[in-house]
Amino acid sequence: MYPEELKYTDTHEWVKVDGKVATFGLTDHAQKELGDIVYLELPEVGRVLTAGGESGVVESVKAASDIYAPLAGKIVAVNDAAAQEPAVVNRDPYGAGWLVKLEMADPAEAAKLKTAAAYKEFIGE
Repeated sequence: MYPEELKYTDTHEWVKVDGKVATFGLTDHAQKELGDIVYLELPEVGRVLTAGGESGVVESVKAASDIYAPLAGKIVAVNDAAAQEPAVVNRDPYGAGWLVKLEMADPAEAAKLKTAAAYKEFIGE
């Protein structure tokens, strides 16, 4: 389950670009590998992220892992509902389980991310 309209990273984040704003979260593959997600630490609105830099932490019953920013930009929103109920990422990773919205520093950066087909090949599906 990898929607074609999204872009993907090697660190298992998905990205939806809408104008200058990019919404991102964890892929279906990531949530399956992590298992039941029990904690999310999301960054603060206003923080500036660098592409590939740490943007948060996800903890599951199996492991803890960093969440990486797929693109550079300034955070304009975080999903407080997901932080309050992290299991939403397991149930709906591409919908209610989104994590961060950022205003992209360079929208052209998004073209460098993987397509759904390339991501599926990358993870061996």
